[in-house]
Amino acid sequence: MAGAIADSMKLLMLEHGTRIVFQEKTRRELSGSFFGDYRRSVRLPGQWGDTDSWQVNYIGHPIHGAAAGMIWLDHGPDRDVPVGFDGKYFNSRARATAFSAVYSLQFEVGPFSEASIGNVGMRPETTGWVDHIVTPAGAFVMLMAEDAVDHYVMEWIERRTSNRAVRASLRILFNPSRALANLAQSRAPWQRPDRTLGWK
Repeated sequence: MAGAIADSMKLLMLEHGTRIVFQEKTRRELSGSFFGDYRRSVRLPGQWGDTDSWQVNYIGHPIHGAAAGMIWLDHGPDRDVPVGFDGKYFNSRARATAFSAVYSLQFEVGPFSEASIGNVGMRPETTGWVDHIVTPAGAFVMLMAEDAVDHYVMEWIERRTSNRAVRASLRILFNPSRALANLAQSRAPWQRPDRTLGWK
C-alpha cells in the first residue's frame, strides 16, 4: 500500500503540474492566503455540474480515476488477476475503484487538491457532485474497458505487426489511463509488465 500511495502522489504532482502550466486561472489563484483561501474553497456541492466541460467531467475524470486505480493494482495482490468474467476479476477492479474514490476525494478537496491549489470551489458554482460520482464510477468502467481492449484487441494486433512504433502508439491511444499510471511510476507510457514492444 505504501508504494501505491507514493506513486499516486507522483500522479497527483503530474496532474497539478499540468494544471499550473496550462490553466491561467489556476496560476492566478496561487497568490493570497493559502490556508484562508483553502478553507473558503472546501464546500459541500450544491449542484450536479461544476462549470467544467463535458469532455473534462465524463472523459478526463474517469481517465484520471482509472490511472489511480491502475497504480493500486500495480502495487497490490490483484496485480496478476487475469481479465475475465468472474468474481475474482470484478472484485479486484472494485478494490482499485475504492482506492480511486479516495484519490479523487483528495484531488478535489484534500490538502493537495484543486481546492488548495487554485482555489476551485471558492466560487460555489465551480464545485459539483459530478466529480465525486463520475470519477470513481467512470474509473470502474474505464479499468475494465482498458483491460479488455489491451487483452482482446492489442494482443491480437501485436501478433500481426512487429512495428514497435505502431504498437507503442496504439497502446497509449487505447489505454490512456494505463499510460498515465505508467508515467506516474517513471515508466514508458506504453510499458506492459507481461510483454515488451517486441512481444509476439
